[in-house]
Amino acid sequence: MKIDPIHQFNIEPLFTLGHIGNHTIAFTNSSLYMLVAVAIISLLMLASGTQLIPGRLQSVAEISYEFVASTIRSTAGAEGMKFFPLIFSLFMFICVSNLVGIIPYTFTVSSHLIVTAALALLVFFTVLIYGVAKNGLKFFKIFVPHGVPIYILPLVMFIEILSFFLRPVSHSVRLFANMLAGHIALKVFAGFVAMLGFSLGAVGWIGGVLPLALTVALTSLEILVAFLQAYVFAILTCIYLNDAIHPGH
Repeated sequence: MKIDPIHQFNIEPLFTLGHIGNHTIAFTNSSLYMLVAVAIISLLMLASGTQLIPGRLQSVAEISYEFVASTIRSTAGAEGMKFFPLIFSLFMFICVSNLVGIIPYTFTVSSHLIVTAALALLVFFTVLIYGVAKNGLKFFKIFVPHGVPIYILPLVMFIEILSFFLRPVSHSVRLFANMLAGHIALKVFAGFVAMLGFSLGAVGWIGGVLPLALTVALTSLEILVAFLQAYVFAILTCIYLNDAIHPGH
């Protein structure tokens, strides 16, 4: 029995939307699960209600709201709350799509670099455009740290500029790599269980107890990682936006 841990990441066209030149514009499984994530978030927000004594859905919505709001206030200050819709949307989209992707036979949107890179570039250009619009040339003070001796200032500035333009790379690859590696590990261990069972019969099913236990443990870990990666993406977004709001601080 062949174990193919990469097949789960294939993007499959579901139907064709149109053509641009020789290129086909298709609605894919990736597009479908993006819509599923958005639909789940929308239902959570709309169905939560505004009762004085919150129910389960309202509690989840309120906890999510307060969690993101407190994260913004602690990293970007009260002024950073103007970016709450952006950061909340990013956090919820990544978190929900990651959790949906753990369900067997579903698709993990954030396991593709093109998706995470698009989200990271959205944050990068938001920081750059808002920083220049709000602060003018003072925005570029983020490349000149305070207290650096003049004789090493050019080197430090080069490192700061390079790190600034590499932010989208680290921002996107971190999320993509964690989700990709976790799902490959899950598929491999789950494949071992089936392979041992079908090839060795009863002995194989007994021998598959260990990989089954590891699969359950990895699934639990993946649920934690799904939330943590959404949180890391959101808090890095807050930190980057803080540079645009308070350059040079």
